Amino acid sequence: MSEKILFIASECTPFVKTGGLADVVGSLPQVLNQKETTEVRVVLPLYQEIRENWSDDLENVHSFPVSVGWRNQEATLYQLTYQGVVYYFIENEYYFTRRGLYGYYDDGERFVFFCQAVIEALSILPFQPNILHGHDWQAGLAMAFAKIQKPIEHLRTVFTIHNIKYQGIMPLDVYHDLFHLPDGHISGLEWNGLLNCMKAGLFHADKITTVSPSYAKEITTPYFGEGLYPIISEREEDVAGIVNGINVDDYNPQTDPHIPYPYSNIEENKNKTIIQEKLGLPVNSKKPLYVTITRLVEQKGLHLIQAIIDEFLQEDVQFVLLGTGDSEFEDYFYHAAERNNDKLVAYLGFDEALARQLYAAADFFVMPSLFEPCGLSQLISLQYKTIPIVRETGGLKDTIRPYNEYTKEGNGFSFTNYNAHDLLHVLQYSLQIFHDQEHWSTILKNIDEGDSYSWTESAKSYHTLYQDML
Repeated sequence: MSEKILFIASECTPFVKTGGLADVVGSLPQVLNQKETTEVRVVLPLYQEIRENWSDDLENVHSFPVSVGWRNQEATLYQLTYQGVVYYFIENEYYFTRRGLYGYYDDGERFVFFCQAVIEALSILPFQPNILHGHDWQAGLAMAFAKIQKPIEHLRTVFTIHNIKYQGIMPLDVYHDLFHLPDGHISGLEWNGLLNCMKAGLFHADKITTVSPSYAKEITTPYFGEGLYPIISEREEDVAGIVNGINVDDYNPQTDPHIPYPYSNIEENKNKTIIQEKLGLPVNSKKPLYVTITRLVEQKGLHLIQAIIDEFLQEDVQFVLLGTGDSEFEDYFYHAAERNNDKLVAYLGFDEALARQLYAAADFFVMPSLFEPCGLSQLISLQYKTIPIVRETGGLKDTIRPYNEYTKEGNGFSFTNYNAHDLLHVLQYSLQIFHDQEHWSTILKNIDEGDSYSWTESAKSYHTLYQDML
């Protein structure tokens, strides 16, 4: 049977992005659609940023009413085609004519509307899916509405957890204010006395996926499950962990327009010199360069880096941190860079071109996450022949194999415990390997000959999942 799949998501490259979810929703459909029997389309909110940047490409399909409790809202459906994929956009001026994607007091209501509008749109879409594939909490209620409000015969649902920490929680008393559902359905939406959009997706979807096999196991435990682990444990037979891929055409050091010296193998020294000059570091191609490119939040293991950075910088190394986020971390790294101005640069903001240049210039990429559902940064660093240093959690554990100097196997460095001195130890070990020409050449060769982590294998897993459901 042919697969007609509608992705439901809150962000997607190249339209809008706040994190890795957008990269997945932007790249996976293109690969899935390469199979003749598969067609994937995507539906998103029409945010202000999309309206401003893509208005000339948007085609008005239809307007229709959407009820959000007692509120009578209107949705307008638009579509455009980009790189062979058809995208639909749900417009509503009240909910989505705002700057930014999230962070508003009524985010819960906004995505109640969005999910309700998606289900209402199924009857007018010029495309009739047999699978709805929802991504993260913003799409969780669509899984519920598809089963409760407008059940369609043979329509199947998949719900993907990209990060279980963010769940879309609302007070229980808004149930009658925002939903047209009998009281008997509260139990499928409620968790710990609150309405929980992530719970709605987990409870109602036919199948559940998450973005790496290790994370699929981790979230069945109290430590990683963010309170929802009992539900995932109950549905363990319906849960699959499929590691994310990356767009290897986009992240390609041979063709990347952002880097000064494109390369096909290990030629970063020229790029390292450029970045050292640009950031005001002493120019020395033989000095190891460590980089971290991340959101400055606790999840990314920044407390570990805080604890050991001054001690590690006593070594003959350079370190660049690029990112923005919590003021605690911005303030700390700003002052740490002042203390170590010839070894540490803290670029507090985000610049895509600079990020690509750092991937290309660095010797090591440091990613000591507290938890990491999949992680894309370590996969990008492998593309640019930059050696990842990670903590063994989630997708980091699944994609980075620690280098073994006896068997000569491995594509990076890793440590197990969430402990600052374990991080310091592996950083010091990586420095030792850097100065050993035989081992350094071997690990670079392993990366060059290893898995590219394109979407090809992961897409096969999704095809198998879809076919089994149909």
